[in-house]
Amino acid sequence: MMRGIRHNFRTASAISFVVLILFTLYHTGEGKVYEKCSLARTFDRQKISSRTLISNWVCLVMAESGADTSKVTKLPNDSANYGIFQINSKTWCREGRKGGHCDKKCEDFLNDDLTDDIECAKQIYNDSGFAAWKGWVNRCKQKTLPDLSSCWN
Repeated sequence: MMRGIRHNFRTASAISFVVLILFTLYHTGEGKVYEKCSLARTFDRQKISSRTLISNWVCLVMAESGADTSKVTKLPNDSANYGIFQINSKTWCREGRKGGHCDKKCEDFLNDDLTDDIECAKQIYNDSGFAAWKGWVNRCKQKTLPDLSSCWN
């Protein structure tokens, strides 16, 4: 009898492990890492700003998230930054529910649909400019920006 219980426990444990792995693979499959031209064209198509500023947006995203839409950065103040623009959960969005200045769920910034991310990033930009992002200040401000000239062909 005991041998059968142990066998069932091992089988259930193995199945649980496989389900966990599949869930993890599925969940991480929602994000996307953009390359600069694809990102620039997406920004242009979604009217993030004029083309003259898109190189700043591309630089910002590369500095903040490495252009990874699924990136989450936990911070010491118990907040987190979400998605390709690293949008903060204390100010701009809320974890698990809509809220913040952008009235969005932070988790909605973790997929490869950039529509809501761009909408919120534009709001942040209109409030504080590119200086709202430390990555832009440290790696883009008064620095050589990505050359996007080959992206528009």
